[in-house]
Order: sequence, then C-alpha cells, then structure tokens
Amino acid sequence: MAMPVVHRDRWTVEDLEQLIEGRDGHTPRYELVDGDLLVTPAPSNRHQAILVELFVLIREYVKHHRLGKAYVSPCTVALTPDSRFEPDLFVIPRVAGRLPPLDALITRIMLAAEVVSSGSARHDRITKRKFFLGNGVPDYWVVDGEAQIFEVWKPGDDRAALVDDRLIWQPVPSVPAFELDVRQFFASIED
Repeated sequence: MAMPVVHRDRWTVEDLEQLIEGRDGHTPRYELVDGDLLVTPAPSNRHQAILVELFVLIREYVKHHRLGKAYVSPCTVALTPDSRFEPDLFVIPRVAGRLPPLDALITRIMLAAEVVSSGSARHDRITKRKFFLGNGVPDYWVVDGEAQIFEVWKPGDDRAALVDDRLIWQPVPSVPAFELDVRQFFASIED
C-alpha cells in the first residue's frame, strides 16, 4: 500500500516529533524532507529479512575495520536542520578516531541503504536518493528484493549502477573493500 507525501504549507521538525510521539509502535514511518512529510507503512517480512541479513554483514565489516557504527531503522538521521530520516540501514563514520556519543543527533553518514517496499519505492528511488546524495552522503543503495539487485548511487550519478553479481563498497581507500555475492545473498534470504 503506497502512502503519498502528505502536503501542508510546511511541516516542521516539531510537527514530525508530535506525530512520532503519538503513534503506536514504530509505524507508520514519518520522515521530513524540505518541509514535506513522507509517510510509509510497516515493512513486509521479506523487507525485514533482507534488511537484517544485510545489516549483519555491514555491521561486521564496519566493526572489524573500526570505520564507524552501523544502524537500522527506526533511528533518526538529521543531515539538515529541517530534515529527519529513518534510513533502513546506515553507517555513521568515526571522526578523529571516535564515535559520536550514543545520544547525539546523527548529522553525518557514510552509507544509506533502503530496501524497496511497495509503499516506499518512489521515496527510496527519488526523494531520499536526491536528498542524501545532495547532502554529503557518499554512497546510497536501493536494495530491490524482487529484482534481486542493488542500485548503487554516488553523488553526481545520472543513473544507478545496477549490481546483480558482486557488490563492492570501499568507503576508505586504506581498508579492504566490503564484498557481497549478490546472488548468494538473495538466495540466503529464501532459505
């Protein structure tokens, strides 16, 4: 079930926080971009299975190489003062060798990944992509479980690199790359 952008003259961070505090549980997901409210329904079991498996792999890579910290939604990212997002998966970098305090507002990320759901495809592929890449996020992935591909975006890209064989992510040149056999990854979701 697709849920559209809810229009009002301009939504504020305070408006968003009231909606979040008033909901039961973690759904629907409310996000704010340039004064527009994005509303998406609860994710499917398949969405969550893909997200959890990817998170485990990314988390281990990031932790092993002491690059930062990996998170899954619900967890708020505020790249600009008037935006709030809950990316499905994201990685915050270490700064000067340290992680920000756990209670600090997250204002910088090195990877954002969204797993496509029927209710989020447009937001994931267009709205969020443009916002993240336009606000300092160097890597943005759209994970399409139906097509079994990763759409890999970097700032300035006109088109995504469609990866259906081997995904390679190297956030720091001095560290070995993260590598994922995409076919094997999606096969493991089905097992």
